Amino acid sequence: MLVGLVDPRDRGDLGHVVLIGDGGSVRQAAPRRITGAAKIARYILGGIGKRGSTLTYDPTIVNGGPALVVRLDGEIDGIMAIRADGDRITGLYYVRNPEKLTRVETEPPVTLR
Repeated sequence: MLVGLVDPRDRGDLGHVVLIGDGGSVRQAAPRRITGAAKIARYILGGIGKRGSTLTYDPTIVNGGPALVVRLDGEIDGIMAIRADGDRITGLYYVRNPEKLTRVETEPPVTLR
């Protein structure tokens, strides 16, 4: 998930990436915006490391844009919507609020048949 977001050789324009978390009143999320790719990576990986969890993700489309279904130990933890400008990620919106995740994986897949 963090490939392309953090490139240690690129120190020039990574400060513009922003993560906003939404846990509602039920799930813990980032208490404020996190700016900068390195800080975002530390936040995400640090939280996973503390739990000793296994992180997996699947690409999807949410509200017409790219996103990831994020799972911890096989259970849905949230949706990470991705905002991009060209080929650069500029923002991440990590929704962990269970009330906003009720339809994740309940929609039938779209097919051409």
